[in-house]
Amino acid sequence: MLSVRNLCKDYQVGRRKLRVLDGVSFSVEQGTMLSIEGPSGAGKSTLLHLMGILDTPTEGQVLYGSRDLARLSGREQAYWRNRLFGFVFQFYHLLADFSALENVALPALTTLGVGRWRRGKKSALARARELLETVGLAKRADHKPSQLSGGERQRVAIARALMNAPEVLLCDEPTGNLDSRTGQNILALLCRVREETGTTLVVVTHDPMIAAKAEKTVHIVDGRLVERQ
Repeated sequence: MLSVRNLCKDYQVGRRKLRVLDGVSFSVEQGTMLSIEGPSGAGKSTLLHLMGILDTPTEGQVLYGSRDLARLSGREQAYWRNRLFGFVFQFYHLLADFSALENVALPALTTLGVGRWRRGKKSALARARELLETVGLAKRADHKPSQLSGGERQRVAIARALMNAPEVLLCDEPTGNLDSRTGQNILALLCRVREETGTTLVVVTHDPMIAAKAEKTVHIVDGRLVERQ
């Protein structure tokens, strides 16, 4: 369903070209879980950003079916990114002045034009409430991020990532900022979401518990794929 082929990413540092990813290729099948492991600085987060077309590779392809997402125009990428992917990050990235409900609804609200705003907003907020109930936070819908614990914020972030019913959920160290018990609960929630929705799950992690749940693991060292299971 989703694959990367000969993926390379360079950054210019002064006069020096730094290659962060070097010829990475693998695929992930629909509905499965893939973990991406490796030491800090190996290029794992860069790889995840390229897979979700948050960034553009220097060389190589990001294929969804036969479509190369990396070579689409910026506008086309924005369309497919919003349609295909949900993102969960280690540090949540919730908007501080918005309630949990509003944060969850944002991915849908940003796609509404002026003519669809009134009807679309009501529908988006209703779905956001359902998702907060799914992640166990129905009673915290009106709370702002500062009023939530770290685990609760991550649950809000997961609900937000699911707002547009993505086909692929891309998670960058989703338990890395949490204590072990809360991390286990977040892992259980992600696995339940995958089982109930059939969403493909790609997780960058240092956590062996998460890697153990994945059908497939890729190991990145110095920007290269060195191990495949």
